[in-house]
Amino acid sequence: MSRHQPARESQAPPKPAQGPKPAQGPKPAQGPDPGQGGRPPVIELRGVARTYPGPPPVRALRPADLVIDAGDYVAVTGPSGSGKSTLLHLLGLLDTPTGGTYLLDGLDTGALPDRDRSALRGRRIGFVFQAFHLLAYRTAEENVQLAQLYNRTPRAQRHAAARDALERVGLGHRIDALPTTLSGGERQRVAIARALVNRPSLLLCDEPTGNLDSHSAGAVMELIDALHADGFTIVVISHDANVAARANRTVAIKDGQLSEPRPASAIAEAGHA
Repeated sequence: MSRHQPARESQAPPKPAQGPKPAQGPKPAQGPDPGQGGRPPVIELRGVARTYPGPPPVRALRPADLVIDAGDYVAVTGPSGSGKSTLLHLLGLLDTPTGGTYLLDGLDTGALPDRDRSALRGRRIGFVFQAFHLLAYRTAEENVQLAQLYNRTPRAQRHAAARDALERVGLGHRIDALPTTLSGGERQRVAIARALVNRPSLLLCDEPTGNLDSHSAGAVMELIDALHADGFTIVVISHDANVAARANRTVAIKDGQLSEPRPASAIAEAGHA
């Protein structure tokens, strides 16, 4: 080749064949767990704790990790004074933790101002309390409609949505009844209708059968079971072993410490491995 002839451009060497991609490391702590099917868990607690100021300070909930996926049915059990109420208030956004992070549907609830937390609670959480908390001078339908005020549901839609919710719990014939004319089981059904009227991500049930006789309690739990079968995510807080046994998972709390005992089936499988 003549020294005046331009040199040919060198060609880049061929790229080596790519091997399998290396396994990805753990996700950063600030990102939500994708949960089932890429959807974040309904509830994710990361080291969540609650200490009430003293003197002396009371550690009502010690740092806890908990994941509840969409469609889960979880019972939280424990003796009186164990921290069940504290956990309920934190999960329901009625109180704020003094440590850790609480993600609801992937949203960091601790980063929200109070107004946004209240709006999130109204849209995504339905409450069922032991004492019903119905207004005595309002009809069943009007009590259910009250839940829609927090969700800013247009007035024209509230009537139909409330009636549909009451029909769903088997009280379509008691829409105009006042709570004072309803049995305990019927009052709790109204409370359940109020809890589900906004189609929340989570139903929080605090001792839902505590004020009921055995027959009414069984009927209410059958209704809660049916709502779970329809796809609702349910957390039931109860000291009643019969109520807890209906759930798919049981989380125990004692002295503010959360634990999840292994199911008997899992223990049996491990023994045969």
